[in-house]
Amino acid sequence: MAPIIAPTIETKGVDVAYLYIVLVMCSLALLVAGVVEQRNHYRNLDRIQERILVNGIRGKSSITRLCAGALRGGGRVVVAKTTGTAARFIFPDATEEPVHRKFGIANVAEQIGIVRRAAVYHPDVLVMECMAVMPALQEVNQSKLIRSNIGVLCNVREDHLTEMGPTLDDVARSLSRSMAVGGVCVTAERERLAILQEEAERRDCRLVAVDPESVTDQEMDGFGWITFKENVAIALAVAEELGVDRHSALKGMWEAPPDPGVLSVARVMHGDKRMRFANIFAANDPESTFMNIQQLEGQHLITRPLTMVINCRPDRIERNGQMGELSGRVRPETIILIGEVTKSARTAIPAELQDRVVDLGGKPDPSRLLEGVTAATPDDSSIVAVGNIHGQGEVLLHELARLPGWTCEDGSESGSTLRLPTWERTQR
Repeated sequence: MAPIIAPTIETKGVDVAYLYIVLVMCSLALLVAGVVEQRNHYRNLDRIQERILVNGIRGKSSITRLCAGALRGGGRVVVAKTTGTAARFIFPDATEEPVHRKFGIANVAEQIGIVRRAAVYHPDVLVMECMAVMPALQEVNQSKLIRSNIGVLCNVREDHLTEMGPTLDDVARSLSRSMAVGGVCVTAERERLAILQEEAERRDCRLVAVDPESVTDQEMDGFGWITFKENVAIALAVAEELGVDRHSALKGMWEAPPDPGVLSVARVMHGDKRMRFANIFAANDPESTFMNIQQLEGQHLITRPLTMVINCRPDRIERNGQMGELSGRVRPETIILIGEVTKSARTAIPAELQDRVVDLGGKPDPSRLLEGVTAATPDDSSIVAVGNIHGQGEVLLHELARLPGWTCEDGSESGSTLRLPTWERTQR
């Protein structure tokens, strides 16, 4: 048998030195590649004269689309990208396509590819929705990825408190990290306007506070979809900053396609029951949800008696409780709990409303879920679906989308079609 020769100290030293050289060379290659990519990215940004970054808690996707529409109305060449319910790349002619992600995972680094693609169209303006949540990433998103000269900080609401909180003052300061240094920031926030002003001054940023009541009811009537005066006022202010007159901006907004997650109401029939169904899942936080319900009731798009469907998620215990507590402000005639860990919502529902609760928790068969919801809902009434869409919320929307519509007594059609979850739209 051949003798086993142990490696000498000199041989080991050579191996370690070789591996060290390989490591250093790979590191240098990555460093050079990173520098080249950064320079190319900055070159692409410099090709776009005006860059707008839309941040805040609620309404970012809608505001991104409104800003793009307003600027198109003024004759500007605009490319936009939304992130929310369904990420979209919006071309200068207002057509759009989904943003494809590897493994379906969102990452702020995708903004680099979006900017590269946008630069190909030589746009006058790029409107980007902020997709960062962590405060440090919000600052990187602004200072490295977008470098906007006009920012939007639409509002400060109760969401992502773990990352940006724990208080709303903390959320306001976190969101302010996306403000453009030496630029402009447009906001509809009122309660924490003083904090935003303080943060803007630290960054030599001019803060523009809009008044929602400056938008008239007649101007809102031009929209074929449901939006808020706050959002429209922000888009008008952005358009004014870029020299677009009010009439042109409004015309462009009226013609802009809505976000897939836009607030919608559908009229559906199940058996001999007629119901109005409002998909408010996209609102997510309690204050935005309540505002949506108020607006729909104010416009008589939903009527009493009212059924409130709360979709619960096992990883959103706190949010489930907030929606249960919200029922005390909404005062629905029926409260239906679906999803998992429904107890987290039920315990937060006021005692005087406990006898109105119908618990359909768990993962029932889709047809049984639909039967349970419609059985608990009176004829000629309205349903508002709140909470988070994922899980049983998607299942319910899927089942409701199969139902036929009905016509109002005034002859109007069944209204806006029921908007399906993203995964269902993709399969069709």
